[in-house]
Amino acid sequence: MTYEIGIDIGGTFTDIVCRGSDGSVRIAKVPTTRGDPSKAVLAALETARTEWGVAPSSITRFTHGTTVATNAVLERKGARIGLIATEGFKDVLEIGRQMRHQMYDLILKPETPVFLAPGRYRKEVRERLDASGNILTPLDEASVRQAIDDLQKLGVEAIAVSLVFSFLDPTHERRIRDMVPAGIPVSLSSDVDPAFREYERTCVTAFDAYIKPVVGDYLANLEAGLKQAGVTVPLQVMQSRGGLASSAIARQRPVRLFLSGPAAGVVGGLEAGKAAGFDNLITVDIGGTSCDIALITDGEPLIRAEGPIDGYTVRVPMVDVTAIGAGGGSIAWLDAAGSLKVGPHSAGSEPGPACYARGGTQPTVTDASVVLGYIDPANFAGGTVQLQPDRAHAAIRSVIAEPLGLTVEEAALGIHRVLNAQMAEAIRLVSIGRGIDPRGYALLPLGGGGPMHACALAEELGITSIVIPPHPGVLSAAGLLGAPVEHEIATAFPTPLATLDPGAMAKTLRDLDANCQKLMQAEGVTEPEIRHFADVCYIGQSYHLEVPLPGDIYAAFLQAHARVYGHATKVPAKIVNLRTVHRSKAGKIAASTTETKHPRPTTTRPIRVANGIVPAAIWHRDSFSASTKLAGPAIVEQSDTTTLVEPGWTARLTQGDSLLLERTE
Repeated sequence: MTYEIGIDIGGTFTDIVCRGSDGSVRIAKVPTTRGDPSKAVLAALETARTEWGVAPSSITRFTHGTTVATNAVLERKGARIGLIATEGFKDVLEIGRQMRHQMYDLILKPETPVFLAPGRYRKEVRERLDASGNILTPLDEASVRQAIDDLQKLGVEAIAVSLVFSFLDPTHERRIRDMVPAGIPVSLSSDVDPAFREYERTCVTAFDAYIKPVVGDYLANLEAGLKQAGVTVPLQVMQSRGGLASSAIARQRPVRLFLSGPAAGVVGGLEAGKAAGFDNLITVDIGGTSCDIALITDGEPLIRAEGPIDGYTVRVPMVDVTAIGAGGGSIAWLDAAGSLKVGPHSAGSEPGPACYARGGTQPTVTDASVVLGYIDPANFAGGTVQLQPDRAHAAIRSVIAEPLGLTVEEAALGIHRVLNAQMAEAIRLVSIGRGIDPRGYALLPLGGGGPMHACALAEELGITSIVIPPHPGVLSAAGLLGAPVEHEIATAFPTPLATLDPGAMAKTLRDLDANCQKLMQAEGVTEPEIRHFADVCYIGQSYHLEVPLPGDIYAAFLQAHARVYGHATKVPAKIVNLRTVHRSKAGKIAASTTETKHPRPTTTRPIRVANGIVPAAIWHRDSFSASTKLAGPAIVEQSDTTTLVEPGWTARLTQGDSLLLERTE
């Protein structure tokens, strides 16, 4: 028998999903190793070998969702980079757009990522193109050699090159790359982001160079470890747009790995929601360190052209995911005024919540869940982690309860309520804030903590349906097995619609397709689905909208403009960029496990909810049948998560082997 493996790294746990050629599915969680996340991946692989008999040589597909690119930025552990720019433009990265998000702060902080390349690490070279791509000043190679020499003396580990209008003609950038000594990674703006707007292009190119050595080393080490373990198939990595790429190609464009793990969760949520009969979904991925929120409308997640990474806007196509620092490991604390706060700091897996007994002393959301009776300490994570309730009680008592004059149970309930309020507000921002009524959507919680908070979030938002996938705690890893191989290439095509030459556009798209086809062939995909897009804006407008091709480009642009901005004006518009997206046929996510089920008798235990202490029926997920319908308060336990069915809600099995929770009052 052969196997497909999906492994997703989270802040606290690394999840593995293994699907056999006979349709069997097995899942497991292992603690994430923060120092070197690849060790947790190899540990998960060892679990598959020892516990499930999965021989590495029998693995035919190995997919991976990773946070290494994002964490390199968050933790400032990227490479020391140098930036080479056109003479007179070296400070573009620092000047930015002069747009401040915090208008009234007394102490202003930089809102551009100057840390990527401080002043002395930015060098100029003599060259210049005009706005049509014509050479005004030829490249002065002596200035290039001087810039490279200066950067080498500063000990740079990678170089970013962003020249004015290079997206129209990359010749000068490519010559600079050829002049950089072998062994120093180089990121060219004409490769990373060939589009207009100087700051945005420079910013994303600098980020690409910053994480390139880190991502490259990580993937190389992981590939070496897999090879040593006997895995012979190529490593595939999830990209931020929601498609997979081989490790070799991912290393060339590492900036596209931002939000790799959350993108896999959205893919998994989309398929699980469709299987349950829902096309409009709000996915809420609550892990140990963060909460990732995404909207799926009419069966399609929103893909945005840029997104925030650590507060900086980076122009990379990505699934529209909003992340906040809220999860099971989020630490509860009191501010100077004595107000209860939760997060954004997390205990993670090392040392972990106080109840892990691994050195953590600060109270966390997981500790509160233990105190409230939601989590069975003996069966947490399928019994692989034995929790100590007394440590959870002690941490909450000393840090929260006693200073506030509350009982431990009241303090624990307060921790949950603060966290739920934070997550509900974030959901409002991505739904109501965009003119979307969340009451017309179903809530799909995933991650180890998602189903525990789902009812509270749904009540806050007026949502009446909750879809709990068969294994929500590992849905991101399962989504990896359902994701297509996908590659996207764009190029600048500044052309007014009034003078558009269809033949020239068609030729440009053919050239893009030819380049993208090479990437797909390297992945072993011979007949991909091909889609074309144009970025369009009004003439004089600074920001563009994506319009699908073929069709009436202008009409589609007006429709998109009205949808996004609430108005549209019939004035001249132009194409900014053309884009091609090639993707393989999507597979299916790994759904319910096919292991032998072991129904357990229903028991009860007291839990604390808003109305006080109530007896809750304790069910195991294996005990559900098509005729089962239970009313809250109840708890449904399984190896990867715990579902809290609050009073006023019912739960039953629905299509796709999901649990459907419905509001009854």
